[in-house]
Amino acid sequence: MTQQTLQEPQPFHDIRLVAFDADDTLWDNQSHFEDVEKAYGDILSAYGSAQDVSDALFRVESANMPLLGYGCKAFTISLVENAVKYSGGNISANDILRIVDLGKSLLSLPAQPLPHVEETLHTLRRSGKYKLVVFTKGELLDQQNKLVRSGLTGFFDDIVVVSDKTRSEYTRLCQLFDTDISRTVMVGNSFRSYIEPVLQLGGYAVHIPFHTTWKHEATQEYDHQHLRRLRNISELTQLL
Repeated sequence: MTQQTLQEPQPFHDIRLVAFDADDTLWDNQSHFEDVEKAYGDILSAYGSAQDVSDALFRVESANMPLLGYGCKAFTISLVENAVKYSGGNISANDILRIVDLGKSLLSLPAQPLPHVEETLHTLRRSGKYKLVVFTKGELLDQQNKLVRSGLTGFFDDIVVVSDKTRSEYTRLCQLFDTDISRTVMVGNSFRSYIEPVLQLGGYAVHIPFHTTWKHEATQEYDHQHLRRLRNISELTQLL
């Protein structure tokens, strides 16, 4: 991606819809995946180093994404597929079961809200100025269940789960809330998946980096007139 020219930020005017990513924006998600991957590396340690296992797994995940998308179920299939391939078919059925259990454990992760999330959502909701929506990628049931476990459901007007953040999905999101992209702000931790797409469509974005990032989300970042970077989500209330 070509580095774009630095641009002076513009004020956020007449925002009607605030869309939030879920994982690693509202609650910790990536750390749990990393814990599973570490345990997975231990299971496959007889066949190679943890780094080599991780690299092989990422290649399998990347190849599967066009068919399986994102989320725990897709990840679990990739864990099993990679284990069989990486071990040359020698991994035991018992170890396959252990790997499946690791993947399934992600379906019940705590979804504890990150610091300042609840009070920020409470302030935005109480203002009455905005519609609030969870707009995220992944598997529908898993994301819905995480939102319920987080205890944040009451702050949002809806949860919209898509396979990817495309132009048509943003258009549908705006239609759902009777607004347009120029009055929409996307709040998320991933520049690649949540920030760049909405900027390209003419919307606004708030980037709140998380302390760890999935390697698939790595990309070159840049400044933009419609972009703000915050240290934590509590600063969002002042911005809006």
